Amino acid sequence: MELKGPINSQLDLFDLKIIEHLRRDGRLPVTELAQRVGLSKSPCQVRLKRLVEQGYIQGFRAVIDPVKLGLDHVAFVEVTLSDTTEAALRRFNDAVRNIPEIEECHMIAGAFDYLLKVRTRDIRAYRQVLGEAISSLPHVASSSTHVSMEAVKDDAF
Repeated sequence: MELKGPINSQLDLFDLKIIEHLRRDGRLPVTELAQRVGLSKSPCQVRLKRLVEQGYIQGFRAVIDPVKLGLDHVAFVEVTLSDTTEAALRRFNDAVRNIPEIEECHMIAGAFDYLLKVRTRDIRAYRQVLGEAISSLPHVASSSTHVSMEAVKDDAF
């Protein structure tokens, strides 16, 4: 995704270029980043520091290939809760964060309450996570699993 034009009055085109280049390669040395965005090193460093401090850039990390680690089974799980009060949602959200196999969790406006992306080594491991962890989450009334056959596009922002 290419960022175009100021998103708000806080960011200009140089800021957006810095974010875009680091999104693609978070290991770029500041000197190379500055050259790519058309700034000298010092102003680029100042902007980069500001973008981190203001939370536009939340950190830097390695992107791991889960398939090489034997974690190529992906399932999407629709979860419906029995209680959707704020307290129940908080309990569910807090508990989800403690299950390492849940890679993503999204609250959904629609026919169900949450969509989980679950990554395991195979269907047996997924079945165990579903039976022991997901079904035991607070206020889970029902779930429905959709197994991914192939990731056509998997590009984290």
